[in-house]
Amino acid sequence: MIGLGTIINTVAVIAGGLIGHFAGGLFKKEQQEALNRVCGVSVLFIAIAGAMEGMLTVDGATITSGKAMLVVLCLTIGALIGELAGIENWFEKFGEWLKIKTGNASDTRFVDAFVTTSLTICIGAMAIVGAIQDGVLGDYTTLAIKSVLDFIIVVMMTSSMGKGSAFSAIPIFLFEGTITILAKLISPIMTDLAINHLSLIGSILIFCVGINLVWGKKLRVANMLPAVILAVIAAYLPWQF
Repeated sequence: MIGLGTIINTVAVIAGGLIGHFAGGLFKKEQQEALNRVCGVSVLFIAIAGAMEGMLTVDGATITSGKAMLVVLCLTIGALIGELAGIENWFEKFGEWLKIKTGNASDTRFVDAFVTTSLTICIGAMAIVGAIQDGVLGDYTTLAIKSVLDFIIVVMMTSSMGKGSAFSAIPIFLFEGTITILAKLISPIMTDLAINHLSLIGSILIFCVGINLVWGKKLRVANMLPAVILAVIAAYLPWQF
């Protein structure tokens, strides 16, 4: 069944949100804050592992790094495009609308929880590659594996940040569902090099999400999202970075 991977992932996020919501009520405020920091540290190390995999090359006993120019150009130009377009504002406006419509107007952390969790589980190669595999081959394996990871992440984030995290099920459903529907058009574009570039930049953006979780919001990560598209485009340029 095409689209089953998206459904599994969405259900996993909803389940994680429900469990996290009830579990979060068992903790005091300072315990929730501690859990939030731990979640941030976990996200940081997941992101570091992904970024290092993309930048480091092991040749025997020698380790070399590369793609520094790719990272600098994609992030700089991507952030500039995002700032001019105000992507983060659109995310927050949707979060505010969702907060009111769901009867959570008094929840001051709703929007931050929604945006942060949505970015954490939507950014990355697994969401795109898994959705393409689901749409072209009907193979939902990658999205099923991602669902387990997302379930754990959403449980932790909902416990520490509030119920806004659970509503990240909406963007994950729309994002992966759209890619699944358009999979046959997108799959020829996603070469191995394009996927590697996307994974590298996506990991760095997830690292930025981790920074916000640990030290408070310092980076407008949503405004950096165009960097992911630029990373894919860079795979088709006639020179290497």
